[in-house]
Amino acid sequence: MILRAALALILTSAGPVLAEDLQLAFPLDCTLGQDCHIQQYMDRDPGPGAVDYRCAGLTYNGHKGTDFALPNTAAMLAGVTVRAAAAGVVKGLRDGMEDGLPLVKVGDRECGNGVVIDHGDGWESQYCHLKQGSVQVSQGQHVASGDAIGQVGQSGKAGFPHLHLSLRHHGEPVDPFAPDRALACGKPVRAPLWQDLPPYLPGGLIALGFADHVPDYEAIKAGVADSRVLPTTAPALVVFGFSYGTHKGDILRLRLTGPEGDVIEKDIVMSKPQAQSFRAIGKKRHAEVWPAGVYEGTATLLREGAVIDTRRATLPCVDYFSVNFNSIRRFCALAASVLPLATG
Repeated sequence: MILRAALALILTSAGPVLAEDLQLAFPLDCTLGQDCHIQQYMDRDPGPGAVDYRCAGLTYNGHKGTDFALPNTAAMLAGVTVRAAAAGVVKGLRDGMEDGLPLVKVGDRECGNGVVIDHGDGWESQYCHLKQGSVQVSQGQHVASGDAIGQVGQSGKAGFPHLHLSLRHHGEPVDPFAPDRALACGKPVRAPLWQDLPPYLPGGLIALGFADHVPDYEAIKAGVADSRVLPTTAPALVVFGFSYGTHKGDILRLRLTGPEGDVIEKDIVMSKPQAQSFRAIGKKRHAEVWPAGVYEGTATLLREGAVIDTRRATLPCVDYFSVNFNSIRRFCALAASVLPLATG
């Protein structure tokens, strides 16, 4: 079934939406700032410009929903459940579209695989870009808030794995972060429609990783660029930062330290706004092996001198006994976790 098309955004044609009319639960199984992030908010500018509800630019012209993004394709393939944000009746659905189709083959099915839920009193929510074959509700089915309806995918017009969530009231798009249509320019949000208001991050870091060479961007987006094990004979040690929502003039500070102190550090100035991008620094091996000890990579995103986000990870190089070769060998293995240190 073809999903209902979203109407044009008009900010001045209707009165305020009351928060008590509807309350939304977080719509997918992930933790913001750790294994997912909000890539784009709803565009609140009725003209040719684009501005989110916090008067910032984490959106694009005409965007009528909120994009909850996964860090990479590997996370999508592993499966992240999408849940009904509120109780209602399934009004429409589609499944069967491939993930990652070229735009020329998407046609008028930009939402991809999706579900529309009627919440009553003129409210409906739409869930787009679900993974092929993951939709698990049927037309006319009653769902409760939090019920699983599918998984995050990349079907339809989607350049990365994400859930596009749209909310409408009597056919008009509503921003659940600021439904009264007043922008929250550095002020507390008034009457949001979320049960628990998701924190606002104006951009940040998706991932930090190690490699023995500057990785290919497609490998980073696929989630296979981060080397969990590196030999001490690796030709180079490289640390990379994968970011989103960067502005022109933002600084990505990358640093790699080792058991003997700093290996390399560099401030990289972003030359233009980018929805997603990566930067990397590294150093070639000059000795026979990399010294044993702990190597730490750090990525820090700064905007106008303020820290937006920071991530760090360690890569210990240790000795172990090889039974097969009856000798002591050394390898570097990424620590169990990469710690996100979101600050704002």
